[in-house]
Amino acid sequence: MVFITLVTHRRAPVLLQPLVNAALRQGVAHVARAHPMQTVAYVVLPDHCHLLWQLPETDGDFSVRVRLVKHFMTRQPDLPHPIWQQRFWDHLIRDEEDFHRHLDYIHFNPVKHGHCRAAVDWRQSSFRTFLEESWYAPDWGVAADADPSQFGE
Repeated sequence: MVFITLVTHRRAPVLLQPLVNAALRQGVAHVARAHPMQTVAYVVLPDHCHLLWQLPETDGDFSVRVRLVKHFMTRQPDLPHPIWQQRFWDHLIRDEEDFHRHLDYIHFNPVKHGHCRAAVDWRQSSFRTFLEESWYAPDWGVAADADPSQFGE
């Protein structure tokens, strides 16, 4: 399993734009058909995303998958270009504890960056799937010092 971070070019806040967001989802699905992988967890924020991918035991080449996702998006004419920084960050998950630490990191990231008060409030992540499977309590990932008025509550 590998944890991937992709960052937009010059940190442009474009990933939540409907066309860009759809192209990202389509790109991952397109690449997964040719180069099997499962997106175990994810979060998409305005200027970066984190992905936790499970690759087949016989094909651990996550770099080609990242390159192909980026390439897929650069071929979309209606998207802003360039979209991505050239490089990306990766981390191979070592064990169960490392997996849980990165899963928490992914799901708390929107709260950490001040985009929402609680992980459950951020729709562009896999948190709700894990919540439904009882991996998390509904009140997990709440910013203790958050000002509710900041988030329109």
